[in-house]
Amino acid sequence: MLVSQGRSVADAVRSIGVTQFTYYRWRKEFGGLKTNQVKRLKELEKENERLGKALSDLTLEKLILREAASGTERPRQRKV
Repeated sequence: MLVSQGRSVADAVRSIGVTQFTYYRWRKEFGGLKTNQVKRLKELEKENERLGKALSDLTLEKLILREAASGTERPRQRKV
């Protein structure tokens, strides 16, 4: 917003307390998005992470159930 008002990038980032690197990274990630689109993107990223974890848990559970159904057991560790 500040840059679009005619301020230099260096001046704008200094006034909001971030580095130029951070500014360019943000611009690359969120450049053409409006505020509500950025919010929705963050929500979708969070949901994607949650679903990925759920998939991992279910995959592990499926493998454990498959092993149990086949009658093969993993060797137990001995206490030392």
